[in-house]
Amino acid sequence: MEEMYGIKYSRPQVVLLQETGIGVAETASRTCYDSFTNSENSVIKELEHTLPDAAMCETLNEIEESALLDDLAWTYFHHSILEHANLSFLVRGTSRGVLQEHARHRIQAISVRSTRYTMSGIINAFVASKHGRDKEFFIEKVLEFDMFVTADTDYNRLEIGAMYDKLDFQLQKVENFYAIAVAKSSLPLLETLHNKPQELYEALQNGKKKRNVGDAFKHIVTDNWKVDMVVTFNLRSLKNYFILRESGAAYFQIRWLAQEMMQVTPKKYLDLIIKKK
Repeated sequence: MEEMYGIKYSRPQVVLLQETGIGVAETASRTCYDSFTNSENSVIKELEHTLPDAAMCETLNEIEESALLDDLAWTYFHHSILEHANLSFLVRGTSRGVLQEHARHRIQAISVRSTRYTMSGIINAFVASKHGRDKEFFIEKVLEFDMFVTADTDYNRLEIGAMYDKLDFQLQKVENFYAIAVAKSSLPLLETLHNKPQELYEALQNGKKKRNVGDAFKHIVTDNWKVDMVVTFNLRSLKNYFILRESGAAYFQIRWLAQEMMQVTPKKYLDLIIKKK
């Protein structure tokens, strides 16, 4: 947890899900120069006269160092060969503000937790709170979700109170609000569990989820919301990402994410993309 501009924030968590290794990148380089026999890696030398079998491919992907790649990366700045290495990261607890920053990096594969499909708990808490006439119920329930990167309870109560007010405004404007908020099979619960917010909330949570419920309610989402994502970079793009986003000039939340990603990136990749100090 860190404090920035008077507000406490939680840092994201990152796990490296998979890496393709640097062996394919060296193979690509040796193919360009027809120089397999010059490699310090025996499996690369064998490629001069044979097609690799499964065992050779496994050995290829376990290569930890390549003098040629180091030379191309730092002497000749021939970075296209780095595109043959890929890394995939699981990111938990970054913000939608960071997601907007990520969109500026063109070459990446990114899959993000969808608000369209994952807002049921929040909407159910609002519906239950309205049927118990209890705004505080909504605030306390949503606080339990730990859904903001801000880690200051008083500030988060303000955020959740604003969410309630936005939903309440919409409720006054939309005649069929509850029909778009909960599944048709759960609508009878609004009568049978009237004035019982906790019981109604639990029943809605255990019932059928309204499909695409976020379509009608995404207006309550702020940049402060936590998101989870899986992101895959080729090594050349990761180099660009780290240079730009680990910089002190970067938005502090994406800088934190870049730092966490660097922490889980194996040394054999960092040696090719981060200039040694």
